[in-house]
Amino acid sequence: MSHFNQQHNLWGLDLGGTKIEGVILKSAQEPEVLFRHRVPTGTTHGYDHILGQVAQLVQHLEAAAGYRAEQVGIGTPGTTIPKSGLMKNCNATVLNGQPVRADLEQLLGMRVVMANDANCFALAETRLGVVKERFPEAKVVFGIILGTGVGGGLVVNGQILEGYHGIAGEWGHNYLSAAEGDLCFCGKTGCNESILAGPSLERYYARHSEQPRNLPEIVERATHGHDAVATQTIERLTSFFGLALSNVINLLDPDVIVIGGGVGNIDYLYEAGVASIQQHIFDHQFEAPIVKPLLGDSAGVFGAAYLVAEPIPVQADVA
Repeated sequence: MSHFNQQHNLWGLDLGGTKIEGVILKSAQEPEVLFRHRVPTGTTHGYDHILGQVAQLVQHLEAAAGYRAEQVGIGTPGTTIPKSGLMKNCNATVLNGQPVRADLEQLLGMRVVMANDANCFALAETRLGVVKERFPEAKVVFGIILGTGVGGGLVVNGQILEGYHGIAGEWGHNYLSAAEGDLCFCGKTGCNESILAGPSLERYYARHSEQPRNLPEIVERATHGHDAVATQTIERLTSFFGLALSNVINLLDPDVIVIGGGVGNIDYLYEAGVASIQQHIFDHQFEAPIVKPLLGDSAGVFGAAYLVAEPIPVQADVA
């Protein structure tokens, strides 16, 4: 018996700079993968080509399911401006300034719900990842991307909080330290991304050691204790990580913080990084869990599918 069911299946697409991945999940309650497929994005061929690749992927999903869904969730590498519907802050720059959602709805003939990749990561880990498995009662979840860039997504009561400008949870470009950071594309010198992102850490190490190394090598050398600059690089990371995240905690006080991305694999964040948070938050009592994700590379496309899932019913407090 086929599990494809137009009433319950969730369709999601993860639109990345090099590939677009599509998935059909059985349902929000049973997130079994029924079909999964990828096509190249082809950003060098222009905006219309990318739209065509999305349409091609949807055709693959339709052929597998035997029907075309009424709606699809799409994770994007940038943010849609709520008022104008135009894309911004996308590393696939050909998408910036374009009405991606409106154009796709017209091309596909279906409702399109979009959110950026950090929001999709946070939603996926909340609805079917580490938060669901270990902290099912959590109401406020902050999902962090620490990799080649720094981003974040905020999920409240199982739903993404986007904000008036569409940038809720985007902590990566808050000011951190002009003396320590480089000039970022955001226009600031010393934002979180310019200090905490993987390439920023590698540049810092290379400047002070005159020997370029990748981040895993730097971490390994710091662990073995025979490279003072590597140790200094990691100590700088954990110190500024705690300072940067303390500002988010003071404002939101999330129940759980999930760290994705390559930098998020560095164990020092969960020890010295947490100790740094203790120094900077308002009452110096930090007890919320900071955890690694469970879904890996699947978080983006699973989160996109959950954009079209029914909201989690919120239980009213009984007096």
